[in-house]
Amino acid sequence: MSRQPDSRPTRPDPLRWIWYAFGGRLPSRYREWVLHDVTCRTWVLRHTARSLVQISPGLLFLLLPGPLWIRAMAVLGGVILALWYSLSYMEHTCEYRLHKHGYPIGTGRATREAAHAEARAARASRYDEIYRNQG
Repeated sequence: MSRQPDSRPTRPDPLRWIWYAFGGRLPSRYREWVLHDVTCRTWVLRHTARSLVQISPGLLFLLLPGPLWIRAMAVLGGVILALWYSLSYMEHTCEYRLHKHGYPIGTGRATREAAHAEARAARASRYDEIYRNQG
């Protein structure tokens, strides 16, 4: 998929983004944006933001009766556990998002690796120059 350097994929509106954050499938006109969302330089931060939106209804536990510190610690424990699992399965979740939008499994990883291939090759070349040529 070649894009013009200054063209940007169509972004979803806030309600559609919330639907997408909760795992919903966006209309096909947002397909290229989904690929950008899970493969851009900030894809980890974007995934974390989607995860925080998913667990935000858990903040309603703060409205339950009882000591505030107990309610706050329960919410904090839930947030930590939810983020732990979310970040553990981040790459799989992103691949599944792409699959739901019509991309084959593995597209996300391949796109991210292709974006960094030149820098990786330069590092490998420098490594070889320093450590492989010591006869």
